[in-house]
Amino acid sequence: MNILITGGAGFIGQRLALECLQLGKLNLDNKPSADITKIVLADVAEPGFWHDGLKDHSSVETRFGDISDENWVRSVFDHQYDVIFHLASIVSAHGEQDFDLALQVNLDGARYLLESIRAQKNNARVVFASSLAAFGGDAMPEVVSDNAKPTPQTTYGTTKVIGELLINDYSRKGFLDGRSARLPTVIIRPGKPNLAASSFASGLFREPLSGEPCKIPVKPEQKMPVSGYRSIVNGIIRLAEIPAAELGTDRGVGLPAINATVAEMIGALKNAAGNRHLGEHIIEHDEAIATIVAGWPVHIDNSRALTLGLPLDPSLETVVQYYIDDYLDQVAT
Repeated sequence: MNILITGGAGFIGQRLALECLQLGKLNLDNKPSADITKIVLADVAEPGFWHDGLKDHSSVETRFGDISDENWVRSVFDHQYDVIFHLASIVSAHGEQDFDLALQVNLDGARYLLESIRAQKNNARVVFASSLAAFGGDAMPEVVSDNAKPTPQTTYGTTKVIGELLINDYSRKGFLDGRSARLPTVIIRPGKPNLAASSFASGLFREPLSGEPCKIPVKPEQKMPVSGYRSIVNGIIRLAEIPAAELGTDRGVGLPAINATVAEMIGALKNAAGNRHLGEHIIEHDEAIATIVAGWPVHIDNSRALTLGLPLDPSLETVVQYYIDDYLDQVAT
C-alpha cells in the first residue's frame, strides 16, 4: 500500500505519517491485508523540524514543490497511490490577506491533485482536510451538525466547502473513494505560531508551559470547538478506513470536538500543569482575528462522528498532558 500525504511536512502531516508507520497497514475494506510499503510526504518546503525517525525512515520519501503547479503535482504521481491524505492548504488568516494565493493553492491545487488521482483509475481512498470554517453567517445554528448549511465567511472556508463538494462529486462519479474530515481547531501544536486565525488556541497552552507570556486576541468567553492532535490524527485514519456505504452520499464528516471557552482552556491548562511555572496570559484584542473566530461555529454536534467510531478527547486536561508527554518531558529527558 502506497500513501501520499500533501502538507506532509507540517505538524499534522508528520504525526499522521508516524501513526501510519506504527500501524503498519490501514484496514480498508477493499485492501484488507495490504501492508504500508511507501509514504510520500509532499509539501512546499522543508519544515523547521522533523519528528525523530521520520524523514530517514526507509519507507518514507519527501517531495517538495508548489501544489498550484500542475506539472509538479503530476510529477508526484510517478507511481500509484492507494490512499491520499490531502492536508496542504493556505490557512484562514493568510487566506484573508492573500485571496489570489488562497485560490491558487486551495482550489487549483486541489483540482490538480484530484485529476491526478482520477488518472490512476484505481478508485483510491482519499481524505480531504476540510474545516469548521465551512460554516458561518447569520443563519448558522447555535449547534452545528453535519446537516447544517455551509455558509462560510472567509475565503479559506469557501475553498474548503468547494473542496468538499468536489470530493462528493468525484466519489459519485467513481473517480475515487473520498471523504472530507471537517477539522475543529487543533491543539496543541508545537513550534512557532502560524498564520491561522486559531493559532492562539495552541499558543495559550504552549507558551505558558514554556514559561513565556501569551497574547490572546479574543475575549475569555469566546467558545471554540477544539480537539487534540492525537484524536485528530486517529480520526483522519479512522475516516479513511470507514466503508463508503456507512458514509452515504454526504462524505463530509465533522471530527469530534470539545466545545470550550478560552477561559475553560486556560483553567484546564492550570489544572494539568501541576507545579510547573506558567507564563502569563495577556488579553490583547485583535479585531481582525476576533471577527474571523466569532464567525465560526461555537458548538459542534458530535453525534454522527461518534456513531462512525471517530475518537473524542476525554478532557482538555488530557490533551494538555499528551502535549507535555510528547513535547516537553521528552525534551527534558
